[in-house]
Amino acid sequence: MVIPMMRSGLQASLRRGARTASSKRSFASSAQHDDAYEAEKWEKITYVGVAVCTILAIYNLSKRHPHYEEPPPYPYLHIRNKEFPWGDHSLFEKKHKDH
Repeated sequence: MVIPMMRSGLQASLRRGARTASSKRSFASSAQHDDAYEAEKWEKITYVGVAVCTILAIYNLSKRHPHYEEPPPYPYLHIRNKEFPWGDHSLFEKKHKDH
């Protein structure tokens, strides 16, 4: 009974030793780059990206673009097969005099 217990203890210690030896392995990415440096770099990139997007949005929104008083007269927009229950006009459009 003592020999199997010694054998299992020896096997367990060998397994733990193998794990500690492999856990000390350093990866190439952690050796080349510092995590704090990478975090600061991406924080700066994010701030620059937000500033550039904000400037582009302000520029695009401030450009002049045409505004029309009346929508273009597309005939298919005002097809009515039956009357509205509230009258001859839509709830969201002004009533045109030519209809």
